[in-house]
Amino acid sequence: MFLAASTLRLNTNGIICINRRYFGGWLRSLFAYDIKKDARKDAHSSLLAKKATSGLYEIQCEPLLFDEVHRELHSNADYPCEVAGSWNTWYGEQDQAVHLWRYYGGYPVLTECLNKLRLSKAYLEFHRERSKMLISQRNQLLLEFSFWNQPVPRTGPNIYELRTYRLKPGSMIEWGNHWARAIKYRQNNNEAVGGFFTQIGELYVVHHLWAYTDLQSREETRNSAWLKEGWDASVHYTVPLIQSMESRILVPTKTSPLQ
Repeated sequence: MFLAASTLRLNTNGIICINRRYFGGWLRSLFAYDIKKDARKDAHSSLLAKKATSGLYEIQCEPLLFDEVHRELHSNADYPCEVAGSWNTWYGEQDQAVHLWRYYGGYPVLTECLNKLRLSKAYLEFHRERSKMLISQRNQLLLEFSFWNQPVPRTGPNIYELRTYRLKPGSMIEWGNHWARAIKYRQNNNEAVGGFFTQIGELYVVHHLWAYTDLQSREETRNSAWLKEGWDASVHYTVPLIQSMESRILVPTKTSPLQ
């Protein structure tokens, strides 16, 4: 990159320095938000997420023990939440189930659901029996990115890829700014299902959920993104933000809304 002479100056020691006013304006132009300004006034979640009334999710990973009691409770109209998707792991950590719950109404609704579950004899009995079999279980509360598609039921057959990124602390805004532009390169084959980031649980974790007809279509769809001008830049700027990443291929259960 070449800089005009007006952007350079000599300090008192005779060292050439970049004009900070120019550099600051150039750097801000890379991002959709004025990060310095927004980070001071607003929580990052409020800048990146959809409204909490529609965007609060829970992702649950556990051994294959999902049962009819759990499913019936959450399909009951008295419980203002729903299963957005339910899968078994095909490739990745084996003998694992992944469930994605949606809570309409945000944290108050989540609390209401938990209180009702504590009063359900069927659920409490299920919970006692399950505790005898569980080796481990993980869950996280998530918000969905404002620029991602919302997970809606779809017909199959499909396979799903859950890509999990653990970011460097403090980099969520930068990640969101780049992906707000990058997501347009991944829409042609209707593969983008949902994008989320953690609020409770392991923090600075991002989940991207994709749908493909099979593994071959996954490869072709991903390769086609590299033919679009701009996708390479998105990858270039987001990779340095990642501490670790994981890919799991999931197969929907028979009752999952996402088939």
